[in-house]
Amino acid sequence: MCSNSASLIIATQIPVEKWHGLIGESTIADAILDRVTFSSHRLELTGESYRRKKKLES
Repeated sequence: MCSNSASLIIATQIPVEKWHGLIGESTIADAILDRVTFSSHRLELTGESYRRKKKLES
């Protein structure tokens, strides 16, 4: 099976730079990050939380 035959979407509040510490084992973390980030598109959102903003308005 070709590794590019499907799409994968990961949504997290944890920055990629902190994944090594969370995974713990550096070799395994490197393998996971290499596969997840290879030819990936990352969208990093900035700004105020929309939910927090709506809560403050009400």
